[in-house]
Amino acid sequence: MKQVFIGTDSGATTSKTCGVFEDGNPITLNLAQSSTNSQAGREAVVRGWIEGVEKFLQENSLEWGAVAGVGLAMPGPYQSYGVLGRAPNLPASFEGWNFLGDYAAALASKAGRAIPVVTGNDGNYGGVAEAAKVRAGKECGVIMLAPGSGLGGAYISPQGLPLDGDTLNGVEAGHMAIPLQLIDLPRFTCGCGRDWGCVESYTAIAGLPQYLEHLLPSYPDHPLNTSPLSPKEKSLSLRTLAQEGDTLALRIFDYQAKALGVHLANLLIAFDAEYAVIGGGLIDPHATTEEFRKRYLDGIRQAAIPWLFPVQQQTIKIVAASLGELSQAIGAALVALYSSKK
Repeated sequence: MKQVFIGTDSGATTSKTCGVFEDGNPITLNLAQSSTNSQAGREAVVRGWIEGVEKFLQENSLEWGAVAGVGLAMPGPYQSYGVLGRAPNLPASFEGWNFLGDYAAALASKAGRAIPVVTGNDGNYGGVAEAAKVRAGKECGVIMLAPGSGLGGAYISPQGLPLDGDTLNGVEAGHMAIPLQLIDLPRFTCGCGRDWGCVESYTAIAGLPQYLEHLLPSYPDHPLNTSPLSPKEKSLSLRTLAQEGDTLALRIFDYQAKALGVHLANLLIAFDAEYAVIGGGLIDPHATTEEFRKRYLDGIRQAAIPWLFPVQQQTIKIVAASLGELSQAIGAALVALYSSKK
């Protein structure tokens, strides 16, 4: 019987399940989805995870006996490995929850035996899957940056595993300070409460209202000046406006690309990776045009390259992420596989 490794990607409302074979190849590119149902409590969440695994096994004609390991991609923060901290998208009662222990017990009950279970930050696990794809069997380091509502970041070692850090906060790239003198912008306040210029504020959706506040006065005839939309709605309209050629919107995303490129250069100096994978909604082929994605990635490259060592300037490969919503479940399964070989 072929062994398989299962990955669970736990979101606040929906959990996604996928898996890989022993050679690391995906079993399928179709996710099994189940309700996280966090409002119903911890036990309901674990039941949802188990339902997702059962659904995935059934859809792919697999039995519990084939499952050699499970990975769980779980948003932090954590109090310790497998123990949840105060998560912003989960009920307060989940703080201090030993979710890893509860999931392992539920898996053992279903399988009739103990199954090794690993867990880690969902962003890190997404980086694992994207790294495996771009490396294509080559051993080299990979940095992933994924701007969305915030800025996710990960460093994946040549062995394929993420850098978790001693307190499980490794490569929280969004909350490092941006070199403001290189991007010609004022200090933005971050959702984390810091006002020193967290990179996240300059590269993610969270910072767009501050971009508008700073730049919109320079465009007195722009429709957003008289729009009845809320600041959040105005911010969310910018991606569409940019793809329609709106000058203000394009300027804002050019700033975001520059900030991400400067930050990427700092990370490349620290980690000396061969690949940088850029994820997030701005490179989503279902939501952006090829012209827009090229402009954004070119802006990142142009901002990063001058600050790298000469050999890095020649060897660095900056590419778009390609796995989309598959990445975190596949990454969790891959970490379970890699951990089994230690």
